[in-house]
Amino acid sequence: METEIIFLGTSEAIPTAKKSQLAMLLKYKNENILVDCGEGTQRQFKITKLNPCKLTRILITHWHADHILGLPGLLQTLALNNYSKTLHIYGPRGTKKFMSLILKMFIFREKIRVEVHEIHKSGIFLETKDFTLSAYNMKHFTPCLAYSFNEKDKHKINIKFIRKIGLKGPLIGKLQQGKNIVFKGKRISAKQATYIVKGKKISFILDTLLNSNCIKAAQSSDLLVSEATFLETEHIDKAKERGHLTAKQAATIAKKAKTKKLILIHISQRYAKNENVILNEAKKIFKNSELAQDFMKIKL
Repeated sequence: METEIIFLGTSEAIPTAKKSQLAMLLKYKNENILVDCGEGTQRQFKITKLNPCKLTRILITHWHADHILGLPGLLQTLALNNYSKTLHIYGPRGTKKFMSLILKMFIFREKIRVEVHEIHKSGIFLETKDFTLSAYNMKHFTPCLAYSFNEKDKHKINIKFIRKIGLKGPLIGKLQQGKNIVFKGKRISAKQATYIVKGKKISFILDTLLNSNCIKAAQSSDLLVSEATFLETEHIDKAKERGHLTAKQAATIAKKAKTKKLILIHISQRYAKNENVILNEAKKIFKNSELAQDFMKIKL
């Protein structure tokens, strides 16, 4: 099943004329998962002709303003458009308190069903029949999480084998589920009749100092989206002071974690006239690196 990432906002703390504050949409089957919700996110939905009422979950990395200022407006828009689902919002320690404050701070004309989930430790926090979501504690100046979307491996039918033995009907479905069957008095194993298609993994690392959980979050990812706020060669001290990764560190994470592709995001505006210096630093370590841009789309 195809998975798509749409970059709705890619700036750092302050939006620019070209970049909105952070927000990324992960689309998979009936799931529409928003990662962070910076100021102006609902306008970005409009520009891309995406329907926010299809949202199923929101993952908050942390509660610094540039990552959540779009939430009140988005919630109001959903309510005014008769959002019929329960919106699941996940975040680090303190998320329930902050969500309660948002809902009290603003007068919502209509009600919306929101279920808030607070994540206190690293590991899988959601599992469906198709995928899992995992969180990893990061090192920032407030509780902060990295996230990974892990599609489960699929059993695909070996068409030549199935045709050879003349198998049709619901037994094929059982083989796809990894179950062995009996057909015409013979035992057919799922291993004989199917092959495994590896599920995709997509990881998001935002606003953190370098730490061991970065590798764990990114491990074997098909796509890693990572902040690269500063250049290692010029501003390593500022990165440490402000709790951020450098481009070199992001690339090193991607390389050590055996990631297939790296997208660099949340880049300091000091490089706005030439963001390629960030890309070049990363590419020296991890060649398959790319700069994030608003409205960029990646399909896996």
